[in-house]
Amino acid sequence: MINQQAKTVLITGGAGYIGSELVRILLEDQFRVVVLDNLSFGGESLLSFWGNPAFRFIKSDLRNDNDIKAALSGVHYVCHLAAIVGEPPCKKYPDLALEVNWHASVRLYELCEEAGVERFVFASTCSNYGKMALADALLDETAELNPISLYSETKVNFEKYLLAQPDSTITRTILRFSTVYGISPRPRFDLTVNEFTRDAALGKPLLIYGENFWRPYCHVSDLARSVKMALTADKEKVNGEAFNVGDTSQNYTKKMLAAEICQVIPSLEVNYHPVVTDPRDYKVNCDKIKKVLGFAITKTVPMGIREIASLLHEQVISDPMNARYGNI
Repeated sequence: MINQQAKTVLITGGAGYIGSELVRILLEDQFRVVVLDNLSFGGESLLSFWGNPAFRFIKSDLRNDNDIKAALSGVHYVCHLAAIVGEPPCKKYPDLALEVNWHASVRLYELCEEAGVERFVFASTCSNYGKMALADALLDETAELNPISLYSETKVNFEKYLLAQPDSTITRTILRFSTVYGISPRPRFDLTVNEFTRDAALGKPLLIYGENFWRPYCHVSDLARSVKMALTADKEKVNGEAFNVGDTSQNYTKKMLAAEICQVIPSLEVNYHPVVTDPRDYKVNCDKIKKVLGFAITKTVPMGIREIASLLHEQVISDPMNARYGNI
């Protein structure tokens, strides 16, 4: 039976990798959920929610004002996850990335203000830090943002836009996600941990570029939980705040990831290439979200590797090389 007193949450991009996991978590926690998604990568991730009276779906594009207005009807909170995600698709479709990640996001926020939305949580990225000025520095939320791709430029610009709305009645929270991994209702194998583990499980050698460059990592279910925590935290703790999402202990180089995978798949062959194709290099401090919101991860990178390896060993996904498990 639907909880008539429950808050209604709009999730843009709710059929996606993180969004579909967030839908599951919010429905289990007795929220009412509206998903707006153009289903660029299919809608199978939503099948288990279909028929739930607390769930509503609208197939549309962020750039459609009328559909956004309809989706916002009766909505209390908005989780803005929809985007052209990652540098490769943004590089391939730069005009679309600018339209969706910047112009449509600003318009969404304007329509949220008109609709009287109470809270707005924005899914940003730790890629905004770009490249560390000092080797091995731990970057917290006060560190300079240094976007070095169109994807992170659009994220940084929208962060600045949100923080430049001091008179807004909406509680605004920015979550800078670590590099995500793990299994969700919408599987992906174009993410570093997932891709490396998939290839290893299939007996393919790894060819790694930039093996000593750092990234923070966080499981998809933990990133989704962080969104729920931002929605339910005291407003004064999260309004106008940015949080790195993850755990400080979960910073890894690609070489370290390969070593962890070798613990699960000892037969793995690893080769390193001297050419650097991605200059991003950053280690992130995630103490703020732990201190302010009490956020703690439930899964680590080694646990995620074992999760993916077992999934493939049991052939739960029969064709993990299929392009449908990527974002391009």
